[in-house]
Amino acid sequence: MRLAAPRQGREPQSAAPRHAIATPDGNASAAAAHTARGRRYAGGTAASGAMVDERSYLAFDYGPRRVGVAGGNTVTRTATPSTTVAAQGAARFAAIARLVDEWRPDALVVGIPRHPDGAPDENTERAERFARQLQGRFRLPVHRVDERYSTVEAQSLGAADVDAAAAAVILEQFMREQR
Repeated sequence: MRLAAPRQGREPQSAAPRHAIATPDGNASAAAAHTARGRRYAGGTAASGAMVDERSYLAFDYGPRRVGVAGGNTVTRTATPSTTVAAQGAARFAAIARLVDEWRPDALVVGIPRHPDGAPDENTERAERFARQLQGRFRLPVHRVDERYSTVEAQSLGAADVDAAAAAVILEQFMREQR
């Protein structure tokens, strides 16, 4: 199963799913026909198949200088590092707006840093503020995830873009917790 590339531009809400899912033979349109309002039905129709919740997410590993971004979905339950936004202020949110417009996620996920004992650290409130700003700007649900050790895990995997890889770790953790 593979995901198609994100669409350019906005489409009506009643259009096909944001990221079409291809069947094993590569037929994305056939798979899209089996999808209705964010739900994919195994076996072809709502009446004949089991319902699988299909949601897409963008996740963020917030840092004062850089924000790692990853995308993923509940069908494959995997996350893919996307990019790191190194801009500040309005330019940072303009770059994120382009990613939200391109990927059109159902929700956003933000990693909230904490000390190993669970106590807030110097960036906890900044990440919480970033999460509130995302929710206010994009009017999407924003889920918060304890991101302790996400950067360490990304580094241990040998990631070229550690910030984006840490965002992928955060998103995969979120999806595991949703089971």
